[in-house]
Amino acid sequence: NTALIHHVRTIPMEAIDQRYLVQQKKRTDEGKPPVFAKVMRSKEGKFEGVSFIRNKEKATVMTVADAQQVIDWAASKKGNAHEYETRIICVGQ
Repeated sequence: NTALIHHVRTIPMEAIDQRYLVQQKKRTDEGKPPVFAKVMRSKEGKFEGVSFIRNKEKATVMTVADAQQVIDWAASKKGNAHEYETRIICVGQ
């Protein structure tokens, strides 16, 4: 009999791929600058919602999974979500 030993690996904070922003732009507003997601969280870190702001520097930098959560939230909370193009971009874009 061979015993299987499960090794639990912890991921250092630096290894979390956190370099994405969520950008939103109204489809009909050509030439108007996009807005960026600022995530609102509780003191415990629980996702509570999103504000879309103009200042890219103050936008929340997040993982792809967090960015997808923002997109899903925006689609469910905005009745006119179909009027907006919401996408995940890399910090440098």
